[in-house]
Amino acid sequence: MRNKLFDTFDAAVADIPDGASIMFSGFAGPGTPRYLIEALHRQGAKGIHAISNTPGRWGDSSLVDLSLLVQDRRVAKVSAAFTAATHPSAKLPFTDLYEAGEVEAELMPQGTLAERIRAAGAGIAGFYTPAGVGTEIAEGKEVRTFDGRVYLLELPLPADYAFIHANKADDIGNLQFRLTQRNFGPIMARAAKITIVELDEPIVEAGDLDPDSIHTPSIFVDRMVVIPADAPKEVKNQR
Repeated sequence: MRNKLFDTFDAAVADIPDGASIMFSGFAGPGTPRYLIEALHRQGAKGIHAISNTPGRWGDSSLVDLSLLVQDRRVAKVSAAFTAATHPSAKLPFTDLYEAGEVEAELMPQGTLAERIRAAGAGIAGFYTPAGVGTEIAEGKEVRTFDGRVYLLELPLPADYAFIHANKADDIGNLQFRLTQRNFGPIMARAAKITIVELDEPIVEAGDLDPDSIHTPSIFVDRMVVIPADAPKEVKNQR
């Protein structure tokens, strides 16, 4: 049996090349793979195509998220549901770089983002959705009418890697997610060539987790790292 457990986050991301496409789980806060992001920042990969709900929000905080890579100009393109702050008084670190033409953005409805990722993991060649009809999102896309309603053709969105934050795993890689960790974690794990997981809890033996409570089967998991017990509290508490 292949050992999927890595001793450090640095070892788990060591071979990620420049230009890789990477999915980052989480809703900016809960489920964000902060330790993997930190490790990738130390590793130095650049030209990344980041696929995430948002390109980060904590540019002025000690909390780690995708903004760490964005601000350091490691990200060349973002595919996301939110590329701007949700309040006009706030500004994401991503915004200035995008307005300066230093990073590319692909914006889509949140449901379309999730379904494109799910389609990639399920082997679905494309799907039709009414979301985005009549907006800039529809530009250049195939449009069809079904039962009198207009739909856009959307294509799957796969990735080379997925960075996932999960709660528990057994030693062969079956995963359990906690609360909102499940928002993007399970579908991203299926849609990437290599899935790397950071874990809240120590690894248990295969069979110790209730089979009915497995959210992602081990076949979709390639590498795992347990968050150390002495990890910085301000980071570890944001799940």
